[in-house]
Amino acid sequence: MMRKSIILLVALFFFVKLTGQAQSFYDIETIQTIEIIFDESDWDGLLDNLASAGEERLLGSVSINGQVFDSVGVRYKGNSSYNSSNAKNPFNIKLDYVIDQKYEDFGTIKLSNGYKDPSFVREVLGYEIARNYMPAPLSNYAKVYVNGEYIGLYTSNQDVDKYFMRTHFIDDENGRFKGEINESKGPTGGVWQYLGADSTDYATKFVIESDSGWPDFIDFLYILNYDNTEVYQKLNIDRHLWFLAFSNLLVNLDGPINNPQNHYLFQDMSYRFNPIPWDLNECFGVFSMVQTATEPMSPQDLEELDPYLNIDEADFPVVSKILSIDKYKKMYVAHMKTIIEENFSNGWYESKAFELQDIISTDYQNDNNTFYTYSEMADNVNNSIGNMGPPPNQMVPGITELMDSRIEYLMGLADFSSQAPNIQNSVISPENPSTGESVNFTAEFAYADEAYLAYRYDDYSMFIKLEMFDDGAHNDGASGDGVYGVTLNPEAMLINYYFYAENTDAAAFLPVRAEYEFFTLEILGDIVINEFMASNQITATDQDGEDDDWIELYNSSDEEIDISGYYLSDKSNQIDKWEFPDISISAGGYLIVWADGDTLQSGLHANFKLSAGGESVVLSAPDKSIINLCTYASQETDISYGRYPNGTGEFCSMTPTFSAENMLSSDIPEINTDLSVQLYPNPARDYIDLVFGETPNNPIEIRIFSIVGSLVYQSEVNDQQARISLNGLKSGMYVVYAKSGDLQYRTKFIKE
Repeated sequence: MMRKSIILLVALFFFVKLTGQAQSFYDIETIQTIEIIFDESDWDGLLDNLASAGEERLLGSVSINGQVFDSVGVRYKGNSSYNSSNAKNPFNIKLDYVIDQKYEDFGTIKLSNGYKDPSFVREVLGYEIARNYMPAPLSNYAKVYVNGEYIGLYTSNQDVDKYFMRTHFIDDENGRFKGEINESKGPTGGVWQYLGADSTDYATKFVIESDSGWPDFIDFLYILNYDNTEVYQKLNIDRHLWFLAFSNLLVNLDGPINNPQNHYLFQDMSYRFNPIPWDLNECFGVFSMVQTATEPMSPQDLEELDPYLNIDEADFPVVSKILSIDKYKKMYVAHMKTIIEENFSNGWYESKAFELQDIISTDYQNDNNTFYTYSEMADNVNNSIGNMGPPPNQMVPGITELMDSRIEYLMGLADFSSQAPNIQNSVISPENPSTGESVNFTAEFAYADEAYLAYRYDDYSMFIKLEMFDDGAHNDGASGDGVYGVTLNPEAMLINYYFYAENTDAAAFLPVRAEYEFFTLEILGDIVINEFMASNQITATDQDGEDDDWIELYNSSDEEIDISGYYLSDKSNQIDKWEFPDISISAGGYLIVWADGDTLQSGLHANFKLSAGGESVVLSAPDKSIINLCTYASQETDISYGRYPNGTGEFCSMTPTFSAENMLSSDIPEINTDLSVQLYPNPARDYIDLVFGETPNNPIEIRIFSIVGSLVYQSEVNDQQARISLNGLKSGMYVVYAKSGDLQYRTKFIKE
């Protein structure tokens, strides 16, 4: 499961962002080239005929950035965005329609034509915001050619398929449902109603995309509608609150806060359903019809859309059965305020919209099949486009025109302006807990009536909330001093946790993106997963000269340790995949296991391979308790993923140190003396700020390195504060180094 977490090792807090490390096919700064070849010259008419008949596809070959795929199935997709008279219709391209083939890890390519979005950024911008708070598709742009003819520029959106599920939820076999209106089978109606025990009763609103799952899905809908106090066992409540907050804030009315369509629901390993956003081309106020109203909403109505839309509507249990619970309502407001503060109040979304338009500017102007002119595209970021082009006779609001007014409206409401709890100065004691040792958690909570520690022992279980106290009896200092404490006796080597507080009017989280982001306390034993490589071509070979994936274990103790009967796996829900034979690791020693799935070879060869697209590596004791777990995102070929510092630190991409001590690249300077510097934000998007403890007497040399030692930035400053642009840097981990005279500073940060 890809996750967003904040790692705590010893007393070191450090953000590690795993979700959102984009595959190159969805690199936002690269416009992909997709060329479709059909044998038939009348391919457009054939696709039109297939679209009217159903889901069949036309066979052809497809080239993606020069890589050719044969026997590919292609069809038109879309509802209102598809029209047989369009010169540019949306495509669904299934690479693995006949042959098991993929581009990178993607078997299905989904391309949108921008029919209802003059700005041509709504989907890409919307998904980028969503991915900070929930699993959501990757999205960028592609140029599409058919039989040598340039059809135009498209938005390319990641399919919500099994690979997506493995990436975000570890498992891909549970129930997966798509909200999809089938008006030929009945009216639209409400959202997430219980319609009966027969799965055919749901044919107008849902399509199952998994092999099974109807009984659990129907049971979830029944509990939601008739016993909502227990719905937390069937629905990932916090994930749903983020989903509702995002949908309402971005005025995405062509989705489940108003319509049954354009979302997915997936049942995770804790047997709870998780909503996933889909089809954001009409977010930011393009769709203006509320089901419970008789007329489309005016621009002012959209700006002042009720943040609790449908809270009193029985036909919309998707909202009413959740936000009617006061605690959930306060959490929902806290989440919406976080989205506002991180994306809108600071103007980030406007800058990002123009950045996206800059990326596509040339190719948009070269597209003769756009639905809007280039000037209309550029203008729609700030201004309304109306009474022209599709959708006919409808005004499409400017994104900032809508959202600036909307933010002002929302933040003027009592629920949004109320004093929320303030959580800070969290401390863990002891700093380096050993196996079986109790752990004390404390934090300062201002304006709080209740305070909680939420924790779990893996990446997929439900968080358990443990009340914290300010009574002087829970290692919290003096009674009534605002410091709350609680003691936990860990039952595993890994603890995910966050802090939550509320008062009569409002709620707060630390970290603010919880539960999607959380702190992690890793209680390291003597044996750890120290380094691994999921895409090995030239780094190391096994005893037969094969370039296999490999996993390195390290014994940090001063004694030899027998690991006979331990387990290694690539699945945290199947931790006993491969059992170690009779073997030990020497004191301070390393042990390599080849993850090649070939157990017939001599030596240590596990019965699984590592996915370069991302999964988990799990080490477990003979009693099947997890000792060590690393969940990772997509990996580069011949770049390893290892702990730094060796044996104890966070995992990061690095130059491989096969069966040896992990070290940063020798190109990154070591430091011997301290220069006082604060770096923020971390993770960062567009820039980092460096604030120096005092105005330096000497110029400060600043260098930024990739984690493998490539110098990507260098400058000198003479001021107490420096803002460094990160434009042009790919997502990932970097090292910043600063030097003033004899004083030096070095730290790592994440570029989102």
